[in-house]
Amino acid sequence: MKFSTKVIHGGQKPEESTGSVMPPIFQTSTYAQSSPGEHKGYAYSRSANPSRTALEKALAAIENANYGFAFSSGLAAIDCVLRLLKPGDEVIAGDDLYGGTYRMFTRLFEKYGLQFKYVDMDSVSNVSAAISNQTKLVWIETPTNPLMKIADIEEISNAVKSQNKDILIAVDNTFATPYIQQPLDLGVDIVMHSATKYIGGHSDLVMGALMVNTEEIAKELHFIQFAAGAIAGPMDSFLALRGIKTLDVRMQRHCENGIAVANFLKNHPKVGKVYFPGFESHPNYNVAKKQMRDFGGMVSFKLKDERKEATFKFLENIKLFTLAESLGGVESLANHPVTMTHGSIPEEDRLKIGITDSLVRLSVGIENIEDLLQDLDQALKA
Repeated sequence: MKFSTKVIHGGQKPEESTGSVMPPIFQTSTYAQSSPGEHKGYAYSRSANPSRTALEKALAAIENANYGFAFSSGLAAIDCVLRLLKPGDEVIAGDDLYGGTYRMFTRLFEKYGLQFKYVDMDSVSNVSAAISNQTKLVWIETPTNPLMKIADIEEISNAVKSQNKDILIAVDNTFATPYIQQPLDLGVDIVMHSATKYIGGHSDLVMGALMVNTEEIAKELHFIQFAAGAIAGPMDSFLALRGIKTLDVRMQRHCENGIAVANFLKNHPKVGKVYFPGFESHPNYNVAKKQMRDFGGMVSFKLKDERKEATFKFLENIKLFTLAESLGGVESLANHPVTMTHGSIPEEDRLKIGITDSLVRLSVGIENIEDLLQDLDQALKA
């Protein structure tokens, strides 16, 4: 099936007992057993729930995976991946990460004995050079949050596996979505999504997802999820499954509006640098063009006036864009990374890679593009 068909039908079928086209919300914690240990595949909803099962089959389908898992949040999904490791193991990650991921790495798992190296993944050689005998996981985020850096997924996978085939490679695919890129097809072991974002698509749920192909990894992840309990509930599973059905058409508009906003900002006299992988001037444009179907709806930029006051004035004057956390909903959002999504990263580390007070991250929604551009223009001129 092509992707636009797969989001509607992939891994999905009418509910068997009633023929319901959409899987019902099985709002239950437990299930009747005909005899001890004999049941219809469900015993307790922490282990499995029919609403979550329906979603997980759809998640697997859209990432060309054999197995999908739905979690209570994106960070819960990352936590599950890190629990595959043991004290003394090493993780290599990009130097530009979502602030919550960085916070989990540094303030939780370093305390539990994991070691982390941060490298610029623009260059595959930086990843190869960082690998040691302790390396057990390479964590890739591409495009990165918020600087829109691009890592060559296939080249990194090949380089890492050639050095040590047992090193796991995971990709945070939240910004791109399966519509734009499918990392499992490029050689990685695990794909992670904050399904709160584009997969849900309507800013009405919090959820994470993992997709894998290997049965051995799938069994380990399922055990960790079952034992730790970080599961998606049935109502959120229903909402996410509904979101998946419109992912293809939503992403088309997100991408169209994203490049229009990026070009508008690039040509605006009050805007300095614009971070967008669809520009030929982007240092990894060729990689983005190779591995991505389109360039997405995320755009970051800095004003020429780099004072914090100027940035705050712009953010206080937007009207159609909403100043808020998160991204990937049908509505356009503006974010100030230093005070919001990346506030947990120490200032010295933020400044080192370019996350300054003047940086603004936009999640470009699916509204009329003329209305969006007019709102940005009036806020920049205010």
